[in-house]
Amino acid sequence: MASYVEESMAGWKNVVAKYYIEDAQVDPTLAITMTDNWVQFNLRYIVDYKKRRFTKNLLNEEIGKKIMETNGKVVLASATFEIVNIPTVNLKKE
Repeated sequence: MASYVEESMAGWKNVVAKYYIEDAQVDPTLAITMTDNWVQFNLRYIVDYKKRRFTKNLLNEEIGKKIMETNGKVVLASATFEIVNIPTVNLKKE
């Protein structure tokens, strides 16, 4: 996979030089967003388009394994809401 990334980066450099376009960030990146209910991981990486789902699955499995290796120091949780009654709405025609 590393050779594919290297080739892709070299190809991108050629496109930037040939068409005088802005150079994009192509290195792998990780952004973590904390919300009131989640920790969201945004991963950006170069991968062969035919291997997108496979690679995403591998990354998710690896993240899951690392969470399990914390022996309960990191746990996944989310809020669940249950609607038990919908109030009656009375409409008056005038």
